Amino acid sequence: MAIKEKKKKASRVVKGQELEVEHLREIADVTPKQARALLRKHGADWTKLKDEAEDLKKE
Repeated sequence: MAIKEKKKKASRVVKGQELEVEHLREIADVTPKQARALLRKHGADWTKLKDEAEDLKKE
């Protein structure tokens, strides 16, 4: 009997994160680096993400 290794779904996670980065960039007009930092800091709290992105644009 062969043991099948479970495939990691890391590519899906990364792909999803990049989609969120792109979406945040489009709606908030921030750089990819800023978008990634905001997503790491606030996760999926889009209200907070938008507010923080607006503050970044004012600087």
